[in-house]
Amino acid sequence: MLEIAARLLALMGEGRSVAVATVVSMNGSGPTVVGTSMAVDDTGAAVGSIAGGCVEGAVYELCRSVLSGGPARLEEYGVTDEDAFAVGLTCGGVLRVHARMLSSSDVPALRAAAAGAPARVATPLDGPLPDVFAPAVVRSGLVRAASSSGPVEIFVEVSDAPPRLLVYGGLEFSAALAAAATPVGYRVTVCDARPVLATPRRHPAAAEVVVDWPVRHLAAQTLTARDAVAVMAHDDRFDADLVLAALRSGAGYVGAMGSRRTQAGRVAELIERGATDDELARLHGPIGLDIGASTPAETAISVLAEVLAVRSGASGLALTATGGPIHRTGMHLPR
Repeated sequence: MLEIAARLLALMGEGRSVAVATVVSMNGSGPTVVGTSMAVDDTGAAVGSIAGGCVEGAVYELCRSVLSGGPARLEEYGVTDEDAFAVGLTCGGVLRVHARMLSSSDVPALRAAAAGAPARVATPLDGPLPDVFAPAVVRSGLVRAASSSGPVEIFVEVSDAPPRLLVYGGLEFSAALAAAATPVGYRVTVCDARPVLATPRRHPAAAEVVVDWPVRHLAAQTLTARDAVAVMAHDDRFDADLVLAALRSGAGYVGAMGSRRTQAGRVAELIERGATDDELARLHGPIGLDIGASTPAETAISVLAEVLAVRSGASGLALTATGGPIHRTGMHLPR
């Protein structure tokens, strides 16, 4: 439910009673990930989606049942059930979905998640929550715990602070990239040394717009493998220094825009500055996947697709050219 925290808070703020259904486990191939939620309020309005349409009708009725006074319930949907085709889950997976009423005790976690801060919610599925419960859980999933009445299965939903995307260069390409990456879950910062280009009006989707020398700005950041750096403007005054700093920043993805000729020159300058073979191998330049992009919006899709592929370890190929599961367990974008 933490993925739709802001919308749940809005409903509760209107005085609505809300039932929320959450995927607590998934076996085999499936169209969703653990932690995905759908909620229904007492007017019958629904927010969120469990499985892209596969089981929405059944889950909607599950929430309505809880709203009408029924107990919290755990249901299973999948092709192994006799009625699997009726609910539409033909992907080959089995989903376990838990539905319950939201209460005031959920508000602190919802507020934290909506603000982009770390949050965690523990929901017992088959018994009371133990008085002392503090498992070291880093990803949403099921745990077993001892209680006074015996073992209890508990779903722990975890929401991290959102990953960051630092975009250097206040171009239209940068504005389009911010607009594409923000709905996916990235907190986007656009930085440019030119005040006329680094304005919130030019980059309305960015969480932060900074006027600063790019190399100086990057040096002040603390990045992790969840984060990405996109150098969207080529400037000989700082390009190689900025890219090298990005490669050594801890970011999981580093991409730089420019032609193949620009990239060849950039690599030569990076080598002069002591870049290693491993560092050069992690540089994505020219930035983006080959989808024929040319406009800012198209280029943003190309770049974001590459960022997501790198993050998940995916090939970036068309699905028709690959085998195995389509959906990768645990690769839902950190919130």
